Amino acid sequence: MVKERTVVIMNKDQIISLIKEDQWMMDILRTAKSLNLPDWWICAGFVRSKVWDTLHYYSERTKLPDIDVIYFNPENLSEVEEKKFERMLAYRMPSIPWSVKNQARMHMKNKTFPFASSVDAISKFPETATALGVKLDEQNNLIVAAPCGIRDLIQLEVKPTPFFIEDKERMKIYQERLIKKNWKSTWSKLTVFHIN
Repeated sequence: MVKERTVVIMNKDQIISLIKEDQWMMDILRTAKSLNLPDWWICAGFVRSKVWDTLHYYSERTKLPDIDVIYFNPENLSEVEEKKFERMLAYRMPSIPWSVKNQARMHMKNKTFPFASSVDAISKFPETATALGVKLDEQNNLIVAAPCGIRDLIQLEVKPTPFFIEDKERMKIYQERLIKKNWKSTWSKLTVFHIN
């Protein structure tokens, strides 16, 4: 009789262990760190998909449309600078679809108030399970930022962040993303909350 294995993820330390054991993820983190960007993180699907793939017992990773690298530099709000960093990353790891965004300028694009830091910006992402970041610190320790917590992520629940709940226009964006992303077709165990 074959016993079904059970994967339980309870805390940030277990998420850190999952990432540390993934050479592909660690290579990406080291490459992003090499740019020495201020307040940098790799965020969103990079972490979320790893956790959801693990909780769905997938032996192969789900393909990511991009790797989101964010940083915070209020001294240079040029989109040209972001593109320069994307090219630098692509030179180092050409197989990766890099996306680099300075969160100090995102308030202009998203028509909201300025963010205070990259983690503040992460807290304003649409879904709690996406509001995650990971990076290597100066000593190469893996750090996870989860300003909305990890409960929804590890419970396989898709819910809006408090920032999105408080505004009808942002909630429209949340609802549109649920349709566009169609995460349940990839991760069948998800519970997706449509909040009106």
